[in-house]
Amino acid sequence: MNKSVFAGFAVGTLLSFAAVVGLKQGVLDTPAYANEANTYQQLNLFGDVFERVRADYVEPTDDAKLVENAINGMLTSLDPHSSYMTPKTFRDMQVQTRGEFGGLGIEVTMENGVVKVVTPIDDTPASRAGLRPNDYITHIDGTQILGMTLSDAVDKMRGQVNTDVLLTVVRKGVDEPFEVKLTRDIITIKSVKYNREGDIGYIRITSFNEQTADLLDDAIMDLTKQIGASRLRGFIVDLRNNPGGLLDQAISVSDEFMDGGEIVSTRGRHPEDTQRYNARSGDVTSGRPVIVLLNGGSASASEIVAGALQDHRRATILGTRSFGKGSVQTIIPLGSDGALRLTTARYYTPSGRSIQAKGIDPDIVVNQTPPEEKKTSTKTGESALPGHLAAEEGDEVAGSDSFVPKDKKDDKQLLYAIDLLNGARKDAAYLGTGRTSSAMAN
Repeated sequence: MNKSVFAGFAVGTLLSFAAVVGLKQGVLDTPAYANEANTYQQLNLFGDVFERVRADYVEPTDDAKLVENAINGMLTSLDPHSSYMTPKTFRDMQVQTRGEFGGLGIEVTMENGVVKVVTPIDDTPASRAGLRPNDYITHIDGTQILGMTLSDAVDKMRGQVNTDVLLTVVRKGVDEPFEVKLTRDIITIKSVKYNREGDIGYIRITSFNEQTADLLDDAIMDLTKQIGASRLRGFIVDLRNNPGGLLDQAISVSDEFMDGGEIVSTRGRHPEDTQRYNARSGDVTSGRPVIVLLNGGSASASEIVAGALQDHRRATILGTRSFGKGSVQTIIPLGSDGALRLTTARYYTPSGRSIQAKGIDPDIVVNQTPPEEKKTSTKTGESALPGHLAAEEGDEVAGSDSFVPKDKKDDKQLLYAIDLLNGARKDAAYLGTGRTSSAMAN
């Protein structure tokens, strides 16, 4: 890594020298070349500072760490979503976006220095081995967990498919710790969960990974079969607290509910970078009513879906204003040295709206009632992030509440949506067809 950096400094010095020679010859005497020469002078300055820190700092320094932090400082100064990803961070991101990995299939947390099982995932090595919620894992392959971070422990439990791992488990009601041998398998992250609410299909999308569109398609088909095509009143798509994910998956999810038309466009620094994405013909829900639940934790890909369905009046958006992240990040691999996460474009809804630092306003505003201790801690939004990209036009808008009750009976937004689809409410913004009135859509 250091060789690459210093090779860059050498090239910079040579180019600066070439620029000076050119200026003397009257060939490169232009503002563009003057700016380039100044840039390379700044790079030389960085090299001087780097060498001084290495030589004179009070304690020995880690060169790779210094460079990594310098790169991160440059990127984070651009906006909150650009950053340098270490090789490990890059690998973790790839696992999340693929939606599957070699592992055991347990949701875990850290408690009192050891790993606590939250729940085993159905039909995985963990569930087949009989692990239970509230079990404590104290050792992995004989190595004590105490002193590890949760991330370190999870890394040790993940691994190549068909390899074994030995866990030491402490269980309430069992006198002695016991060992469980598990064989790692492919674990799929279920980004789509669903259930029947009477004659309504409820679909919760937690993130947009490589599996999301296929899982959504399966959910729609299964719910239609469970309820019966003749009885199915419509779908509730819950995007609350969904932080986003892959752009292509947001496009595919939107496409499931649309029968054509633009879904989203992205515009970069140069006019030729503009791209438009359109829906194919065929609505898998056969035009049934759709209500999308949104709140202050709904960001990025979630807002692309909500914006597309709102602009085409294909769905009623219910809840509170979304997060307002209207930018696109490109992941640029850097060989064995991690990756660059760089903001390369803004996205726009079909009507041409940029929701950057503004969010999407719902057609029907329904607020939750958070408990007293959360009333001042659940608001969120892009406009509150230091260094965020400014809104293109108009005033920036603060984020909204992101609280969602665990108990369905306390979830005002979900209950409101169910009432709408069941015809128990006659809201002016809701026409009963999955589309909003023109007055409310804009």
